[in-house]
Amino acid sequence: MWVGSDDGLVHITKDGGQSWKNITPSGMPEWSMINSIEPSAFDEGTCCVAATRYKLGDFRPYLYKTTDYGKTWSKITNGINNEHFTRVVREDPKRKGLLYAGTETGMYISFDDGQNWSPFQLNLPIVPITDLTIKDNNLIVATQGRSLWIVDDLTVLHQMDNSKKNMASVLYRPKDAYRTKGSVSKEPSKTEGQNHPNGVVTHFYLKNLSEKDSISITYTAMAGDTLASYNNKSEEKDKKLEVKKGGNTHVWDTRGKGAKAMPGQYKVSLDVNGNSTSQTFNIIPDPRAEVSVADMQKQFDFITDINATIEKAHQSIKNIRKINAQLDAFTKQYKGNEQTKDLVEKVKKMKEKFSEVEKALYQTKNRSNQDPLNFPVRLNNKLGHLNSLVAIDDFPPTEQDVAVKNELTGQIDKQLKVFNTLVNKEIEEFNSAFNNLKLKYLFVED
Repeated sequence: MWVGSDDGLVHITKDGGQSWKNITPSGMPEWSMINSIEPSAFDEGTCCVAATRYKLGDFRPYLYKTTDYGKTWSKITNGINNEHFTRVVREDPKRKGLLYAGTETGMYISFDDGQNWSPFQLNLPIVPITDLTIKDNNLIVATQGRSLWIVDDLTVLHQMDNSKKNMASVLYRPKDAYRTKGSVSKEPSKTEGQNHPNGVVTHFYLKNLSEKDSISITYTAMAGDTLASYNNKSEEKDKKLEVKKGGNTHVWDTRGKGAKAMPGQYKVSLDVNGNSTSQTFNIIPDPRAEVSVADMQKQFDFITDINATIEKAHQSIKNIRKINAQLDAFTKQYKGNEQTKDLVEKVKKMKEKFSEVEKALYQTKNRSNQDPLNFPVRLNNKLGHLNSLVAIDDFPPTEQDVAVKNELTGQIDKQLKVFNTLVNKEIEEFNSAFNNLKLKYLFVED
């Protein structure tokens, strides 16, 4: 055990407190106050202490380190402002040599066991740092009068080294992400704390960036299946990757085709103008979850199955509208033509049949949030709402959920069967009649 006192003394015991030895650093000024002691997680004989003398009008930083149980000490304050007195020093338990120091006016960091320090202020206010602690790769900072602050991902610091300094791009391995619910407000509150982003947080670095550069991030299963992809050139808003020169952060909500990814190992790839690098990462269950991973799998399969059905229905609706547009064009061209009278009548009936399928699948009259009060939702909307209810938490679908899903899916499949029959039979008959009449497909009016 190591002990520091308010009158500037440091003692150590190796026998559980039976005997103590004074190991106070010989170079430390008298009457210093030992504010924190940090034994090393890597070497038994290594320890750092932070001391202050501001009550005596001395605002200089005092940090000392020993590697031999206090027999000898070294002062480690190079790089810290001469008037930023040090209140606390902490060692990162995951990377040897990585130290954090809290001073009266902010934060400092060292990658070489305190031989050199650099400011680590980031967006932290200029405020006294009274204590530091590290938990689950998060650095928690206690301040005097400005609340608690957190650097919520130290894994990037763990991966930094000199070999990456000259690289054109660097992709850092994402920290383990929890499969959980929750969200982050787009605009940070000025009066409340902000939640951690919900999803996989990917950090990457771009040494240079020009308008012609193509940058993409892709998340895949270990088997290679693409779950989500984003690009800085994408015209789709939800697929647009925002990038800048220097450090970048991207958050993937862990959703592939609607369902949240299951706990397990995945891969993320950064592609810069055709040059790709990859890192693996883990999605882990929320420790607060009240269900097993097997139950989560049932939910995942349920949602995935429904999404597949809805996607088929949506595609059929798009095809119906394309077909009806072509049928309208035909009617406009040949209406009043005696030769095509029967075919125009057939087109009218075909449109009615296609529209019946569309109206069964989707409420075509809804234009605002109030419209469902007057125009009931249809099959697709009902099935989609069931999905949203089951996806609220990690719980598997109930028997009632499954029963409703089977009923709605059966009705949708029935409509899709009608659609496929129309496509395979009615359209084939129309095309055959069109060709037999030797009608013009394209013509220019005089």
